[in-house]
Amino acid sequence: MPIPKQRHTKSRRNRRRSHLRLKKQKLSSCQKCGEPVLAHHVCSFCGNYNGTQVIDVLARLEKKEKKKKEKELKEHEKEAQEEQKVKPLNLEELSKK
Repeated sequence: MPIPKQRHTKSRRNRRRSHLRLKKQKLSSCQKCGEPVLAHHVCSFCGNYNGTQVIDVLARLEKKEKKKKEKELKEHEKEAQEEQKVKPLNLEELSKK
Protein backbone atom coordinates (compact mmCIF):
# COMPACT_ATOMS: atom_id res chain seq x y z
CA MET A 1 0.00 0.00 0.00
CA PRO A 2 1.47 3.35 -0.97
CA ILE A 3 2.29 5.94 1.66
CA PRO A 4 1.29 9.57 0.97
CA LYS A 5 4.22 11.96 0.70
CA GLN A 6 2.25 14.96 1.91
CA ARG A 7 -0.72 15.47 4.12
CA HIS A 8 -4.00 16.51 2.43
CA THR A 9 -5.46 19.72 3.76
CA LYS A 10 -8.83 19.97 5.49
CA SER A 11 -10.31 21.89 2.59
CA ARG A 12 -9.27 19.22 0.10
CA ARG A 13 -10.75 16.50 2.34
CA ASN A 14 -13.99 18.45 2.75
CA ARG A 15 -14.29 19.10 -0.99
CA ARG A 16 -13.99 15.37 -1.61
CA ARG A 17 -16.69 14.64 0.98
CA SER A 18 -19.09 17.32 -0.28
CA HIS A 19 -21.01 14.79 -2.43
CA LEU A 20 -21.56 12.34 0.43
CA ARG A 21 -24.34 14.36 2.04
CA LEU A 22 -27.94 13.19 2.33
CA LYS A 23 -30.39 14.59 -0.19
CA LYS A 24 -34.07 15.37 0.31
CA GLN A 25 -36.52 12.83 -1.03
CA LYS A 26 -38.67 14.21 -3.80
CA LEU A 27 -42.27 13.27 -3.10
CA SER A 28 -45.27 13.65 -5.34
CA SER A 29 -48.92 13.16 -4.49
CA CYS A 30 -50.97 10.12 -5.50
CA GLN A 31 -53.46 10.87 -8.29
CA LYS A 32 -56.29 9.02 -6.55
CA CYS A 33 -55.91 9.56 -2.81
CA GLY A 34 -53.48 12.48 -2.61
CA GLU A 35 -51.04 10.79 -0.21
CA PRO A 36 -47.33 11.62 -0.60
CA VAL A 37 -45.55 8.96 -2.69
CA LEU A 38 -42.02 8.54 -4.04
CA ALA A 39 -41.83 9.08 -7.78
CA HIS A 40 -42.29 5.90 -9.87
CA HIS A 41 -43.54 3.88 -6.86
CA VAL A 42 -46.90 2.31 -6.07
CA CYS A 43 -48.98 4.18 -3.48
CA SER A 44 -48.95 2.14 -0.28
CA PHE A 45 -52.21 3.71 0.89
CA CYS A 46 -54.48 2.85 -2.07
CA GLY A 47 -52.30 0.59 -4.27
CA ASN A 48 -52.49 2.75 -7.41
CA TYR A 49 -49.73 3.52 -9.87
CA ASN A 50 -50.10 5.95 -12.75
CA GLY A 51 -53.90 6.04 -12.41
CA THR A 52 -54.43 2.25 -12.41
CA GLN A 53 -54.88 -0.09 -9.45
CA VAL A 54 -51.87 -2.40 -9.29
CA ILE A 55 -52.13 -3.87 -5.79
CA ASP A 56 -55.32 -4.77 -3.95
CA VAL A 57 -54.42 -3.34 -0.54
CA LEU A 58 -57.57 -4.65 1.13
CA ALA A 59 -56.93 -8.29 0.12
CA ARG A 60 -53.87 -8.55 2.35
CA LEU A 61 -55.52 -7.24 5.50
CA GLU A 62 -57.42 -9.15 8.15
CA LYS A 63 -61.14 -8.60 8.71
CA LYS A 64 -60.90 -5.84 11.36
CA GLU A 65 -58.09 -4.05 9.60
CA LYS A 66 -59.98 -4.32 6.32
CA LYS A 67 -63.02 -2.51 7.77
CA LYS A 68 -60.79 0.26 9.17
CA LYS A 69 -59.01 0.69 5.86
CA GLU A 70 -62.33 0.82 3.93
CA LYS A 71 -63.59 3.56 6.29
CA GLU A 72 -60.36 5.53 5.84
CA LEU A 73 -60.59 5.27 2.06
CA LYS A 74 -64.24 6.41 2.05
CA GLU A 75 -63.46 9.38 4.32
CA HIS A 76 -60.47 10.30 2.21
CA GLU A 77 -62.55 10.19 -0.99
CA LYS A 78 -65.29 12.32 0.62
CA GLU A 79 -62.72 14.93 1.65
CA ALA A 80 -61.31 15.00 -1.88
CA GLN A 81 -64.79 15.45 -3.35
CA GLU A 82 -65.61 18.25 -0.90
CA GLU A 83 -62.43 20.09 -1.86
CA GLN A 84 -63.39 19.89 -5.53
CA LYS A 85 -66.94 21.14 -4.90
CA VAL A 86 -65.88 24.50 -3.45
CA LYS A 87 -68.44 27.08 -4.57
CA PRO A 88 -67.44 30.67 -5.33
CA LEU A 89 -68.68 33.08 -2.67
CA ASN A 90 -71.30 35.74 -3.43
CA LEU A 91 -71.12 39.27 -2.13
CA GLU A 92 -73.85 38.45 0.42
CA GLU A 93 -71.93 35.44 1.74
CA LEU A 94 -68.74 37.47 2.00
CA SER A 95 -70.51 40.16 4.03
CA LYS A 96 -71.78 37.53 6.49
CA LYS A 97 -68.26 36.37 7.26
